[in-house]
Amino acid sequence: MAATSTSSEVFIRGLTEDGRRFRPSDWAERLAGVMAQFRPGGAGARGGHISYSPWCVPTAIDGVSCVVVNRALREHEPMAWDFVMNFARDNGLQVTEACLLPDVPASDS
Repeated sequence: MAATSTSSEVFIRGLTEDGRRFRPSDWAERLAGVMAQFRPGGAGARGGHISYSPWCVPTAIDGVSCVVVNRALREHEPMAWDFVMNFARDNGLQVTEACLLPDVPASDS
């Protein structure tokens, strides 16, 4: 699936287009680790050596490993964006456009 500009984020899911789980199981952390240097302020930004880039974050949704890629990556580092999108395409991974919403605290009623 080609990413359009209707959402702020693209989710690369750890499922192939035919529904099989992508391996190895830590692929999302590996991909996000490679992308950690691409961040606002560049690789030398404060704290850049100990965290994932806010533009490429591993997570799990419904028990499936995912990488959430923010569109800001495309604007600031087009080659890095292409690398991530080509990784998804080359491995036949599902790509979904969406916007990651913050967790809402449960009400104490």
